[in-house]
Amino acid sequence: MSPALQPPPKGDAAKQLPIILRANELRGRPDLETVAEGNAEFRRGGAVIRADRLTYEYANDQALAKGNVRVTKDGNIYTGPELQLEVERFEGFFLNPTYHFSRTGAGGVARRIDFLDDQRAVATDATYTSCPADGSGTPAWLLSTERVHMDFGTNEGVAENAVLRFYGVPILGAPRLSFPLTDERKSGWLPPSFNLDSKSGFQVTVPYYWNIAPNRDATFTPSVSTRRGPGIESQIRYLEPTYNGAWTLNLLPHDNLTGSRRYALNAQHESELPGNALLQLHVLRVSDDDYWKDFQRDVVSPTPRMFASDLKIDKPLGNWSLYSRVQRWQIEQTVDVASRIEAPYERVPQIGARYASRFGEGFDVGFETELNRFANPANGISVARPTGVRFHALGSIARPFVQPGWTLTPKVSFNAASYSLDGSSLDALGNSTGTGTTTTPVYRRSASRVIPTVSLDSAWVFERDTSWFGKSVRQTLEPRLLYVNTPYHNQSNLPNFDSANKDFNFDAIFSENAFSGVDRVSDGQQVTAGVITRFINPESGAESLRLGIAQRYLFRDQRVTLTPDGQSDAPIQQRLSDLLLLASTTLVPSWNLDASVQYSPDTDRTIRSIVGARYSPGPFRTLSLTYRLSRGLSEQLELGWQWPIYGPTPEQKPSLRTEGGSSSCKGSWYGVGRVNYSTRDSRLTDSIFGLEYDAGCWIGRVVAERLSTGRSEATTRLLLQLELVGLSRLGSNPLQVLKDNIPGYRLLRDDRNTVQSTATYD
Repeated sequence: MSPALQPPPKGDAAKQLPIILRANELRGRPDLETVAEGNAEFRRGGAVIRADRLTYEYANDQALAKGNVRVTKDGNIYTGPELQLEVERFEGFFLNPTYHFSRTGAGGVARRIDFLDDQRAVATDATYTSCPADGSGTPAWLLSTERVHMDFGTNEGVAENAVLRFYGVPILGAPRLSFPLTDERKSGWLPPSFNLDSKSGFQVTVPYYWNIAPNRDATFTPSVSTRRGPGIESQIRYLEPTYNGAWTLNLLPHDNLTGSRRYALNAQHESELPGNALLQLHVLRVSDDDYWKDFQRDVVSPTPRMFASDLKIDKPLGNWSLYSRVQRWQIEQTVDVASRIEAPYERVPQIGARYASRFGEGFDVGFETELNRFANPANGISVARPTGVRFHALGSIARPFVQPGWTLTPKVSFNAASYSLDGSSLDALGNSTGTGTTTTPVYRRSASRVIPTVSLDSAWVFERDTSWFGKSVRQTLEPRLLYVNTPYHNQSNLPNFDSANKDFNFDAIFSENAFSGVDRVSDGQQVTAGVITRFINPESGAESLRLGIAQRYLFRDQRVTLTPDGQSDAPIQQRLSDLLLLASTTLVPSWNLDASVQYSPDTDRTIRSIVGARYSPGPFRTLSLTYRLSRGLSEQLELGWQWPIYGPTPEQKPSLRTEGGSSSCKGSWYGVGRVNYSTRDSRLTDSIFGLEYDAGCWIGRVVAERLSTGRSEATTRLLLQLELVGLSRLGSNPLQVLKDNIPGYRLLRDDRNTVQSTATYD
C-alpha cells in the first residue's frame, strides 16, 4: 500500500494489473460496476484516486469520483471536487482542480483540466507558482494563463496569453509562453537578460535555445547595447560516440564606439581517428587588441592577453606515443609600452614521440624525441630574438628499489638538443657573422649539445598511532633525500625557446633541473632534503594537520641561471637555498588554515608567502582571508565571504518540496563578495559586492563587479537577477561569477532538489 509505486507496464500488460479498491462501504454488480463510499481509495499501477465517493465501471474502465477528490500519478498531485477518468488510457477531466508537480515544486489552480492521455493534459483558466499565498491572499509570483497545454512526454508546458506577475505587478507577458515541466532541456526562447557595465552601457539579450537532439544543442543570443549597438552570440555543442565539441561566436557587426566589426571565436573539438588516434582542436581568436578589456567575459583564457590556437594529434603505439602539434598565438598588446607582454614562441609544427617501459629486473626506461620549428607570433615581441628548428632527445633509465616504508631510486638521464637557426633572425640581432653585440648573445647558425645527469632519490614513510587532545590519530613522518649531479655546459650562446625558472615549491625543489622546458639544464652537485609529517584520523582517513620543510644544498656554484625574461644571469654562489615551509590544518573546528613560506636565511627575510584562513561554521556561511607576498613584485590581501545577514538559512527552513507548495516565503538576506587589495600599489584591483535575498519561492540577487584592465583602467558591471523557483531566472546571471570568485560559495538551492527550470516564450 505504499504511496510511491513503480511505473506501471504499458500496452496489454497494463490490462493485467490488479485493481485495489477500499472504502468504508463497498457495493456493486460483478463485472459491471463497483461503488465505494467513505474514504474511498482506488489504485491501479501508478495511479491512485481518493474521494468521498467513487464509482468504477468495468465495461469502459471509467472511474467517477466526487467530493475531496485527490489523484496521484508519477509524483504529480491533483485535488478538486469532481473527476471523470478512463483509468488505463488516463483520459478524462477534472473540475476546479488544484495541482502540484513534485519535480518542480510548483503548481496552481484551474477551472478545468482535460487529460488527453497519461502524458498530455490541457488546463483552462490556470495559474502556476511555487509560492504559497501571502497576507493579501495571492502568492509572491504568479503565472496566469487562459489555457496551458502540458506534455510530460516532451517535457513542455505551453501557456496561451500568459502574464507573469510579481507581487501583483505584471513583469512579463506573451501570447505564448513555454516552460519545462521537469529538469530536462527543451527548445524555445529564454527569458531576457539585462546587463549594465561601464564599457557597453545597458545591454539586453534574449536567448533562443534549440534542443536539437539529446546529444546536440544550440543557443542563439541576440543582444542590443545602448553604447555599442546590436550583436549576437551563437553556440553549438555536440557529443557523439567518437567526437565532441563546442563552438561559440560572439559577433558585433558594428561597434558604435569604435566604428568597426568586432568578434570573438572560441572553438573546441575532440575526435577519435582511425588507429586509436585522438585529435584535439582549440581555437580562441578575437578581432582587435582591446577586445579583452571591453568584453572580458567572452574571452576566458588561462593566459590573459594571449589567445592560443592549438591543433594536436596523439596516437598510442604499444609502449610508444606519437604526436604532432601546431600552436599559434594571438597577442593583445596595449598602447602603453611599459605594459607590453612578450609572447611565447609558436610551434609550427611540433612532431614527437615518447616511450616508457619497464624491462629486466625492474628497470624503468623513458625516452622522448621531438622536432620543433619555433616562430615569433605577430605583434608578440618588442625586441628581436632568434627563430629556427630544434631537434631534441630526452632519455632516462632508473632502477627503483621499493620496500614497505621506503624507496631508493638511482637514475641516469640525458638532455640532447641540436639547433638550426634562421639567418634572417640572426641578421635582425646583428650577429649573423658570429660577432654579436655587447647586449646580445653570440648565436651560431648550427649548434648542438648533450648534457648527462646522475641522481639518487630516497624516500621513507614512518607511521605511529598516538593521541592528540585525547583523540586517537595516526602520525606519519615522511623524509626525502635527493642527490643530483649535472656537469656544467655553457648554454649562453644557445637560443632559449621554451625554458624558464620553475616555481620554487615542494614539487620543484625535488626536481633534477631547475628550469622548465628543454633549452636550459641547470648544472650542479646538490642535495635536497625535506620532511613532511601528517596527522590523520585513522577511521575516516581525513588529514587534520600537515607540516613540511625542505631545503637544497649546493656543493658548488650553479653557473647556468636565468633572469625572469629568459636571459643568462650571474652564477648562484649561495650554498644553502631558501627554506620552504608549509602548514595546513583543520584541527580547529570550522577553520581551514593554510600557509606556505619561502624564507631566505641570507637576508633573514621572507621572499614569498601565501597564508590563508577560511572559516565555515555551516552551510551558506564562509569567510576567507588570503595574504600573498612576492617580494619586490606584488603584495595582496584577498577577502571573500558568503554570510547570512538576516533570517534563517535554507537548511533551517521547511523543505520547499511540500505538497501544494505550502512552504513559507519568509525572506532571508545574505551578503556575498570578494575584495582583492594591492598593498604595494595601495589600491583595489578586483572586487565583487553583492546581496542575495531568499524568499523560499523566489530569490533576488544584486551583484556589482569591478575588474582591472590596467593600472588606471577597470570595467564595472551591475548584475541583477530574479529567480522564480520552479519556473525561471530573469535578468543577468551572476551565479558563475560568485562560484568562480568566492571560495566556498554555495548556491542557495543546492540542498533542495527543486528544479531550476527555465521558461521560454513567444
